[in-house]
Amino acid sequence: MRNRITDALKTAMKNKDAARLSTLRLINAAIKDKDIDLRGKGDDATVTDADVLSILGKMVKQRQESARAYEEGGRLELAEKELTEVGVIEEFLPKQLDEAETEAAVKAAIAKVGAESIRDMGKVMGVLKSKYTGQMDFGRVGPMVKDLLG
Repeated sequence: MRNRITDALKTAMKNKDAARLSTLRLINAAIKDKDIDLRGKGDDATVTDADVLSILGKMVKQRQESARAYEEGGRLELAEKELTEVGVIEEFLPKQLDEAETEAAVKAAIAKVGAESIRDMGKVMGVLKSKYTGQMDFGRVGPMVKDLLG
């Protein structure tokens, strides 16, 4: 994952693609921040691909929220810049599951952990996050899990 990002960074430099280069540098900085954070914990842990997917997912969500705020404030050029960054970041994320695939994954996770009530929601979400990080919006999945368990 890191190699793909580094290669894309080099390509953007060669092509003098300033907007893309800027976003790729932000991704690299976020990954390095996570590296430093893990080093501070004392173990020899390094950032895994799952960590990178999590970082990228958070970056997409932040930019979508910023774009929405800019649009509401009438700052369309800034909203467009945020959405352009989202496009670059999403190139490194796996394909998002559609509604039907998400529902099937939720039902499979419920069956896997034997969830019967809302108290088992944490177990279900844990299974989903371990398997589908970067492929689904967990903010939308939570209510779906509640409905199916409730």
